Amino acid sequence: MGLIDRIMRVIRANLNSLIADAEDPEKLLEETVLEMQENLVQLRQAVAQAIATQKRTERQMAHAESTAQEWYRRAQLALQQGNEPLAREALTKRHAYQDTAEALATQIEQQSGIVTRLKKDMRTLEQKISEARTKKDMYIARARSAEASYKLREMLGGTASVDNIKAFERMEEKVLQLEAQTEAISTTSTDDLQKKFAALEQGNDVDAELAAMKSQLSIESENRPQLPKTPDL
Repeated sequence: MGLIDRIMRVIRANLNSLIADAEDPEKLLEETVLEMQENLVQLRQAVAQAIATQKRTERQMAHAESTAQEWYRRAQLALQQGNEPLAREALTKRHAYQDTAEALATQIEQQSGIVTRLKKDMRTLEQKISEARTKKDMYIARARSAEASYKLREMLGGTASVDNIKAFERMEEKVLQLEAQTEAISTTSTDDLQKKFAALEQGNDVDAELAAMKSQLSIESENRPQLPKTPDL
């Protein structure tokens, strides 16, 4: 099982434990993402160490190869000088360094596979962390919305809330009733007042008309020709 699989198994186990303990959803998600981030830091350190080990092994192999070449050059020199035993010893040294270089090459190949796998695990974990962060924000928003909706429904569905709403409705009915009564009284008062003024204005018209008639009769009486008086007998 790869490192990334072990990390995700531990995270899932912790997540299930938190759910079982009924922890706060936001806290649960935050802790899960934080733990994944800490695992990513450790994984990056492991990748860096593996790369450093591989580089060091490559340097050791290069040194072994160069040393083997150097002993081969010495064997050639000893053979040119006619010293075959010394040339044989030099070649023996060369073979030893060649064996070391070959062993280091095998080790480098293994380390290269480890580095490749660790890098792949690191990219996978980075992607999972990015997805977890997106889902975390989405789940937190949904959790808050659900909590607010639950509280609202609980508030509206409670007995006290229903009584309060009914009290407001009764108050509204009373206000509407008072407004209707006030409007009716206002309308009645206005009509009575208008009738009084209309009667007063009508009375003034009759008086004026009567005065005009009297004046007209007076004028006609004055203008009527007077008959000559008959002498008394």
